[in-house]
Amino acid sequence: MSVDPEKFQRMIQSQKFLDGIPHMGALGVQLVNFEVGKVTVRLPYRPEIVGNPDTGVIAGGAISALLDNVCGSSVVARVARPNAFATLDLRIDYMKPAVPERDVFAFAECYKVTRLIAFVRGYAYQDSSDEPIANATATFMFTGKGMLAQAKGL
Repeated sequence: MSVDPEKFQRMIQSQKFLDGIPHMGALGVQLVNFEVGKVTVRLPYRPEIVGNPDTGVIAGGAISALLDNVCGSSVVARVARPNAFATLDLRIDYMKPAVPERDVFAFAECYKVTRLIAFVRGYAYQDSSDEPIANATATFMFTGKGMLAQAKGL
């Protein structure tokens, strides 16, 4: 079975993107699954990221950071050439708390890219993506040189 070199390169770029974000490393976030424009990551449960010691529930800030960065990683997984970008808008709807002492997964899909903006949707879950902890929608603005070349290279 042969591996598509472009897909493999985008997967490497997505992992480097996650590895390059200090708080993702501190949280221990790991790339679980990759497709072009789609990324799934895992946030391992640890007592250090609990928001309320009485309940053992992971802090909402950790879930927010997870979703923001998996959404960004899906942009890296989508574009033909890496380029600097920033979160322009991020909306997170929390639906329920994470179950204590269990890992959280997050999935994001970059579903549209224009010359300047990338559009993403995603969610965090534990057992099933059909029962999300939180949903996210995000937009990212390309800020680096070569934005037009990047958009043309999709």
